[in-house]
Order: sequence, then structure tokens, then C-alpha cells
Amino acid sequence: MRLGTIAGVRVAIFADVHGNLPALEAVVEDIGRQGVDRVIVNGDSVNRGPQSAEVARFLAGFPHEATLGNHDDLMVMVNERDPALGETLVDPFWASTRMTAASLAPGGFLETAKTLPMTLRIDVPGAPSVLVSHGSPRHYREGYGPSLTPETISEIVEDHPADVLVGSHTHRPHLQSWARYTVVNSGSVGAPFNGDPRAQYLILTLVGGAWELEFRRVPYDLDRAVAAYAESGLLEEGGLSAHIFKDELVHARSYIVPFLMRCEEGALERTWEGWEAYKRTRPERFVPPVRNLGIGSSAEP
Repeated sequence: MRLGTIAGVRVAIFADVHGNLPALEAVVEDIGRQGVDRVIVNGDSVNRGPQSAEVARFLAGFPHEATLGNHDDLMVMVNERDPALGETLVDPFWASTRMTAASLAPGGFLETAKTLPMTLRIDVPGAPSVLVSHGSPRHYREGYGPSLTPETISEIVEDHPADVLVGSHTHRPHLQSWARYTVVNSGSVGAPFNGDPRAQYLILTLVGGAWELEFRRVPYDLDRAVAAYAESGLLEEGGLSAHIFKDELVHARSYIVPFLMRCEEGALERTWEGWEAYKRTRPERFVPPVRNLGIGSSAEP
């Protein structure tokens, strides 16, 4: 799909690595073959996965720009014991989150996260303007997806003018147009939720005064990423949340949010027994996906 006078400008945008080092390495290797001019890491490089400190060190040596994601900010809040987090600071369920924050404290990531902007712009003379944010420019938890309405798009661009809005956060690639505006979701590198376990990211290419979209899907060593949960100690010491995060990685599906919603509704308990009961209610969502070992590239999600 073309969006839009300078030919050949290429920008890679990836997000939601979530402590998945093998997926990050595969995407960076793929980006290296694409001849891009700019790389934007669109938030949430850490937490959920078992190698957040390793991911932070890798990115510290990799030329890029970055926006602030909700999990990046969460790590700062946990480390500083922000009272707004309430039970997250003590609940055994969230032990994995506290472990990850502690692992990031010595390396400088948390101090860097405090300086990250909420948005970055791609402004090329003669080309449609692009605004990149982890969620939306209004809030890093407001993701772009199928429920996005024309009214919401109108409200966003009124306060944050841009021709193209690029977000992430939902872990699902998305493409939507309204009037002259285009809304794009890059998908997730380290924890896709669309049933495809490949690492997913976005490339924008300026051709003839228009932005062309390329949704890329890169295979990586998923078994190595899963094994890191046990090798790091996160699986043993991180509580139930670590096990759920691992299952999300294996199946490329979202589990923790719907599980917690069921618990809040009183239908389930936030325990191991409750988690097993949740899995029995949706067995079709726990069938491992077929692993595609080829690199995917398309103009549509």
C-alpha cells in the first residue's frame, strides 16, 4: 500500500521485543540486509521475556532511536517502588516483573528509559508526515487495532497532526485508513499475538513522494527463546506470570490479559488452579501454531 520527494528513504520500525534476545538478533540481522536509513525501536524492549538485561545491552550498542513503552516505564516504576503500582510490588503473581526490574537496575537502562520521548516524527520534505508512538501519542496503552474508530483517529490527529500514525503495543500488525490518514501497527518482535510466532516488524519506504509499507515476518530460534525462561531462573522464581508469558510466546497468543479479566469478573481465581481452568475453557487457543521457517514480506498485515 502506498501512502502519499525523495525516493529511497527507508525506515525500520520494530517494537515489543519483551526480553526475547533470539528474536531481536534475527530482526536486526534482517534489517542489516534492507539498507535502511533509520531505525526506531517503538517501546517495550524489556519485561515479560527472560533476557531483558541482555536485550538492553544489545540495544545499547545498536544505533537506533526509541520511544517510551509502557513496560519500559513499568520497570522504572517497579525499581523506584512507585506506590501507584499497589500490589504489583508484593504480589507473588508478579514476581517475574520484579525480577526483571532488578536485573535492569545495574545496566543503565532504567535511567535511559526516563529520558525516552513518547513520540518520534519522520519528516521528509514533500512526503506525508509520520508520527511514531508505542501506543497512540495520547497514551502508550492506547493501541491501534480493529476497534479503532474514525472518531478516535480524528481526535488523535487533531491534537497530534500527522498523515501516518505508526503504533505498536497490541502485538498484532494492523493497517487502517480513514479520509487521508493511515494508521499502522508494527506488530511485535518478541511476543506476537496473531498466531504467527515469527518476529514481526515494519519498514517504510519513500517512493515517488509516497510511503510504501512492508510488514516483515522473520523466523528465529524459538526453542532457544523458550529455554531461556528456565535457564535464567525466571520460570522457577518468577511466579505464575512467568509461565503465562512463556505460553504466550510458544503459542503466539494473548493469555494474561483475558485470564486476569476473567479473574476480576470472579469467574476464576488468580492461582495455578485458576490458570489450568482457564486453559480448559479455550483449548483451541493452546494448540501450538505451525512454524513457518521462511521470511515473510507483504504490503498488508
